[in-house]
Amino acid sequence: MFENLSDKLDRAFKVLKGQGRITEINVAETLKEVRKALLEADVNYKVAKQFTDTVKEKALGQQVLIAVSPGQLLIKIVHEELVKLMGGTTTDINLKPNPAIILMSGLQGSGKTTLSAKLANMLKNKRGRSVMLVACDVYRPAAIDQLKVLGERLQVEVYSGAENQNPVEIAQHAVRVAKEKGYNTVIVDTAGRLAIDEEMMQEIERIKKAINPAETLFVVDAMTGQDAVNTAKTFNERLDFDGVALTKLDGDARGGAALSVKAVVNKPIKFVGTGEKPDDIDVFHPERMASRILGMGDIVTLVEKAQEQFDEKEAAELQRKIAKNKFDFNDFLNQIQQIKKMGNLKDLIGMIPGAGKAIKDMDIDNNSFQGIEAIIRSMTQKERSDPSVLNASRRKRIAAGSGTDVTEVNKLIRQFEEMRKMMKMMSGNKARTMIRNISGMRK
Repeated sequence: MFENLSDKLDRAFKVLKGQGRITEINVAETLKEVRKALLEADVNYKVAKQFTDTVKEKALGQQVLIAVSPGQLLIKIVHEELVKLMGGTTTDINLKPNPAIILMSGLQGSGKTTLSAKLANMLKNKRGRSVMLVACDVYRPAAIDQLKVLGERLQVEVYSGAENQNPVEIAQHAVRVAKEKGYNTVIVDTAGRLAIDEEMMQEIERIKKAINPAETLFVVDAMTGQDAVNTAKTFNERLDFDGVALTKLDGDARGGAALSVKAVVNKPIKFVGTGEKPDDIDVFHPERMASRILGMGDIVTLVEKAQEQFDEKEAAELQRKIAKNKFDFNDFLNQIQQIKKMGNLKDLIGMIPGAGKAIKDMDIDNNSFQGIEAIIRSMTQKERSDPSVLNASRRKRIAAGSGTDVTEVNKLIRQFEEMRKMMKMMSGNKARTMIRNISGMRK
């Protein structure tokens, strides 16, 4: 995400490299490139101009310390202003009422139904909420079935009402049923249209008035850029929504919607959709996103994702095995599976400070582990648990079974043994060591 914008900003800051001090001339030249980068990212023109004007004013008013270059100082100021531009602080969703009713709004094709299910899954698993999904899109073919399928997969109840009920009646009755069954969270998925029309706006206004939601979210496709911001403005004028949820942020190399929407509608971005899996939804953190845009990484999110996947008991057992040099190929295969569950591999590596620029031109995805996995899966249980038995004939058989050659098998076994020795020596830093060696094996 934001790959194009990050590249252009990086080039803009290079104008100041080697400069001894900040002057109006060299700052103006850099900020001209920054503004150009923002506009090419489809950021609202007024927002881009105001942003660069503010950065210029702050930059010219600061003294450059001996230990800090003008480029570093400007990046610091830009980072601070990007954080402010995207909302400043993380804004939580309102879950205080019982039940807390969340009304989802947006255009057709914005990913509203899928995001409703992802939000339900997140609130159920991470907040311990009991959630009911409500299907109020009675117009789009198979919309109700889509929500039911998603609900069944995520083990979340879906209420769809009777055939003769209109969306307002469905929403009202669903809230009553949720109260009777003891659900403390109700997420109402409403109908969208291909374009804003008066009938749609009136219907969702009636739904909002009827159920009095604690939270109204506007769901929008981040890849539509300025169109997303214009639509948000129109919806906000009618619904006065509480926050924005950006979908398909993983496919948005520009970032215009994320950078413009808060400034235009003065409502916070609360959630972002980052992929197709049920877990691919994140709370929006302006400071972390600004760091990622500027290539500074996002180590906090990386650690959080790791904590979600790695069980404490498993970690303790793994540490014990490492200390006794008993870490085997079964353990290694399990660690690969855990890392893959954390999300897109290139995005994860990009969260490591400094790594984003190094891998930006590399084709990295979760299929990158396929060769390693194939080799390990071609081993017998005895071979996985005791690599010392892997003689020449066994290695030849494993190569044939995995569709690789003996050279690749030998390389993996050699690197695995080196990694195991290093992990034993540095068992206190096992996670960092493992990541370093896994990265080496993939080259």
